[in-house]
Amino acid sequence: MNTAIFRFLVILLMISVIPIADAQFSIGEKAIQKSVEVIINSVGDVHVKHVVRQSSVPTQIELINGTVSNLSITNEQGKEKQLTVIGDNYGVFILPSQGNSIIEYNLDHVLNKKDNVWTWDFLYVQLTAFHFPEEVDLVFVNTNPVYFDKKKGIACHGCQMILEYSINEPKVFKNIKWEDKEFVVEIRSHSNIDNFIFDQPTKSIIFDISEENRFVTTIIPLELLWEPYIVFLDDKKIISYEFNKNGTHVGISIKSDTTGEIKIVGTTVIPEFPIIAPLAIGFLMILVVPLMRKFNLR
Repeated sequence: MNTAIFRFLVILLMISVIPIADAQFSIGEKAIQKSVEVIINSVGDVHVKHVVRQSSVPTQIELINGTVSNLSITNEQGKEKQLTVIGDNYGVFILPSQGNSIIEYNLDHVLNKKDNVWTWDFLYVQLTAFHFPEEVDLVFVNTNPVYFDKKKGIACHGCQMILEYSINEPKVFKNIKWEDKEFVVEIRSHSNIDNFIFDQPTKSIIFDISEENRFVTTIIPLELLWEPYIVFLDDKKIISYEFNKNGTHVGISIKSDTTGEIKIVGTTVIPEFPIIAPLAIGFLMILVVPLMRKFNLR
């Protein structure tokens, strides 16, 4: 009995001193995680919560990479359990239990703010749910826009991504009046937006951006300018992303590494005359042509 206890203590000692370089070394089985949540507040603080399913054998989990602080492990009732850390906060060793284990910690220095945009180079293989501040409704995953609508987060599995988002991004609203209708085009960006034009003959929305490496998101009414779209910067085609096609509006996002003139070209534009006009003309032609023929016969 004493020999078994001694061996177990030796194992725990080995776990506590495993360096990061030997992270593949495993004492327990890989834990089954019920959920992983990342909660981000408005000043860039990150809190992580893992819920690990119960197990009759020792298990271990890998923590999300970063500077870990305030690490704790409890049961579902909030009672603290024995905490054994692998390496320099690389992972946690979990003793057998009859209930789920909850591991929580803060991650420091993972979010970096530059030019009003928060960025995180994130990598974790488990399904992870991200919760963002109330002010955030649009994030960029590897430059692809993800719009929350009524939700306040995203989920990512086997995730390797560059996560970017902005809080209270400036919005510019441009009113367009065409014939008897009015439309509003919304542009979101930390760049200045100047010289906005809606050019009906070329099916285009045109404006200038004055800052480099800024996300520019344009929300367009579909009735005004229909998809698909091509985006140009100073007459050179650039990559753009369409999102949130809700039947009435569409979002178009770009990130240009230079300043210049942005031109968004659609395939169909609001007609120069109301649609009822050609219909009325056609109806009148149907009535008039027989009368003209009858008149000519006389």
